Amino acid sequence: MDRIIRIKDIAEKANVSTGTVDRVLHDRGRVADDVRQRVLRIAKELKYKPNLLARALVSNKSCRIAALIPDPAVDSYWQAPQDGIEKAVEELQQYGLRVTPFIFDPYEAKSFSAAADKIATAAFDGILVAPIFYRQSLAYFNNWKRQGIPFVLFNTQILDYAPLMYIGQDSYQSGLLAGKLLHYGCREKATLVVAHIEEDVQNSSHLLHKEQGFKDYFAQQGLTDSHHIVTVDLQSNSGKTIAQQLDRLFKNEPTIKGVFVTTSRVNVIAEYLQQKKRKQVSLVGYDLIGKNIQHLETGHIDFLINQNPKGQGYWGIQALADHLIFRKKNNPIKYLPLDIITKENLQYYIDSDN
Repeated sequence: MDRIIRIKDIAEKANVSTGTVDRVLHDRGRVADDVRQRVLRIAKELKYKPNLLARALVSNKSCRIAALIPDPAVDSYWQAPQDGIEKAVEELQQYGLRVTPFIFDPYEAKSFSAAADKIATAAFDGILVAPIFYRQSLAYFNNWKRQGIPFVLFNTQILDYAPLMYIGQDSYQSGLLAGKLLHYGCREKATLVVAHIEEDVQNSSHLLHKEQGFKDYFAQQGLTDSHHIVTVDLQSNSGKTIAQQLDRLFKNEPTIKGVFVTTSRVNVIAEYLQQKKRKQVSLVGYDLIGKNIQHLETGHIDFLINQNPKGQGYWGIQALADHLIFRKKNNPIKYLPLDIITKENLQYYIDSDN
């Protein structure tokens, strides 16, 4: 086992006090520049690694984090991020970390704003947020930056606002992947559908990026002449049921061979195809929620792209803890893998503790 290098070891080799080494390594207090450079050089030579856990335990300071997350009672997808947050809290509470959830309706922008406003009434050291409402999120980002509050985004990446970190998938790349998956099942001339279901698409940047990635796959492969792509926005409050909207779609586009659903609601299309006995339509969507798993096992869904929502919540809290408690720097983007789930490998993902 490698010997643990202590501050005392660096001090002895640099011929300075341990207090001087401590000030240099933690960048506090005044130290002559030549002494600072010598200490840093020796620390590097000795391969000194700070004991982050010990430092955090010594500090009695509590760390308060606000988690601005959608309500899993409204959309079951969001239960997994909440489970991930709870797992991280369980591991980190011994270091003084506390998380307060602020829950909002994932289909009501006003609910998001109301929950975000509540955060301003208390003093938090950091914020974890799923910014699924693009326009409403921007003002809060600006406020938090002015206040010097670090915030981490998960699920939805919004560029140019310099969060501490984004954790989730590359939405554009996942759209490209979905295009490739559907292309495998639809090699001949066909109509393919990009379906948004019960979403405010123009206010959801991650869905637009998925759609663009999907379309770009076929453009990059020179398939725009053979593969006609139709985008539909299915809303149950439009005056017609989603089933009625799909009836009209398939009537107007009789050559549909594949559907890409940009969210976890792919089971809505699967149920429709099953009821209508349409067996020649390939189906790709997202996430290992109960209904999707059932339709994947029966073959009504061909592929699910796993977004690892539990990992998004877990790593979001870990990122804030690294910054606030352990003073550790992380990369500003943590893209999670684009896992392709089929009925053949499904059980490995269900059994894992991701």
